Amino acid sequence: MISANPGPFRCRPRRAAGIAGAVLLAVALAACSSQIGVGSRGKMADVARYSGSMSEAELRRAANHWGKAYKRNAEDRDTALNYGAALVALGRTDQAVAVLQRATISNPKDRDVRSAYGKALVANGDLEEALRVIDQTQRSDTPDWRLHSAKGTILDQIGRHEEARREYHRALQIAPGEPSVLSNLGLSYALAGDLARAEQHLRRAVSHPEADSRVRQNLALVLGLQGNFAEAEAIARTELDPRQADANMAYLRQMLSQQDRWKDIRAGDKPTTG
Repeated sequence: MISANPGPFRCRPRRAAGIAGAVLLAVALAACSSQIGVGSRGKMADVARYSGSMSEAELRRAANHWGKAYKRNAEDRDTALNYGAALVALGRTDQAVAVLQRATISNPKDRDVRSAYGKALVANGDLEEALRVIDQTQRSDTPDWRLHSAKGTILDQIGRHEEARREYHRALQIAPGEPSVLSNLGLSYALAGDLARAEQHLRRAVSHPEADSRVRQNLALVLGLQGNFAEAEAIARTELDPRQADANMAYLRQMLSQQDRWKDIRAGDKPTTG
């Protein structure tokens, strides 16, 4: 779910206007980190994995912890991955790019490091460079579904939606039912104006037992864009604190009002299939 002040999300993608802008922001946020099931232990030790489930206070503690470790040994792979993940989650994307770029120089064949670098570039808005890094990292003999999904989010942000969906489908061939990929696929359809198909894929994503808060918030976004504020608000209030939920709903209503979209929805207007 997206608001004018996105709350715990700290990535800073380039913004567009109106409905497309809201969905683009959601797509960009989805690319900031892998959507992995939330664990209750080891977040500080594995912030690269759990950044999406950490509070801002936890992220700041993690950034402080890994920042000190990075000063002691900037060449350590795991330190760079964790520090970079914390920086991205806090919106310090320029610094994250620098940390992870250095890590790729030290670990040129490490796909996890190169993938993290690519995601940091996406978060920083360096989309063309991110595409180059991801293409160089992907291997045809042992393809990584996360790289296919990350590439799809970049293609969506530059308007190449059909190509993006091909990447999501390639990811789903490797990881069937993966909720983060289904969520990205749904947002891709939303960008093209096909909100009904977007909702279909997002509901599939939400039904997966490993779906995380971001997947549910993306469903709430698409429901809100269709004027289904009751269900969207119910999801938002489950996933967010009251202030953030209120801000999200106010933002959606304002956005739709600005485009006269709310009146179209009330009149029974149907989204165009993309």
